[in-house]
Amino acid sequence: MPNPTAAMIVIGDEILSGRTRDSNMHFLATALTKQGIDLLEARMISDDHDAIVAAVKSLSAQYDHLFTSGGIGPTHDDITADAIAAAFETPIDVREDARKLLADMYTATGRELNTARLRMARIPDGADLIDNPVSTAPGFTLNNVHVMAGVPSVFQAMVASVLPRLSGGAPLLSQSLRINRGEGDIAGPLSALADDFPALSIGSYPFQDNGAYGANIVIRGTEGADIDAAMTRLAQTFAEAL
Repeated sequence: MPNPTAAMIVIGDEILSGRTRDSNMHFLATALTKQGIDLLEARMISDDHDAIVAAVKSLSAQYDHLFTSGGIGPTHDDITADAIAAAFETPIDVREDARKLLADMYTATGRELNTARLRMARIPDGADLIDNPVSTAPGFTLNNVHVMAGVPSVFQAMVASVLPRLSGGAPLLSQSLRINRGEGDIAGPLSALADDFPALSIGSYPFQDNGAYGANIVIRGTEGADIDAAMTRLAQTFAEAL
């Protein structure tokens, strides 16, 4: 049975402007690989309501899971929650359980739960909260969309909260081999190897080292025996170039 599939939307003008470097996609991809969920697509989009709605509608229909990061804070440009609600034509308002989480936290720290901070308690109807042990303000899951903060430490904590709820498949395994030959020299044998092992993903990643060309070949799959067999044949084929 094939693994469940996933996509991700990274939301934020600060990502697209280069002001902030995204690390959440890399973290999520690594976590999903271990869980046996295949991340097949990732998009970076701006803080634009219509763009978020369109992307959520498209990707949530194509994949088993959709993860978003960014845009659920207290400021005026944090519009992700409203866009998710619009994508599913679901009402959104301050929800009592989310409000209480924030109220308890701000009371304990001696700060005010003002109107801006209360925005973080606005949750679409029918959504389940995602725990946030770092800064309390929750994310949420609506249908197959998991909506999480953009701050990396909070995003990572929310991923840890979500993953135990999700059924995974076989974890993705991989092995790599460095071959000191240019891609033009190894393309033919690699193509033949891919034909003989259709269940495996075989990637070629070229490099140049002190004027010499080569490639790191990475073989990925869910069956360790198949990977071992493919890697053995690859090593035998290019034994003189290792």
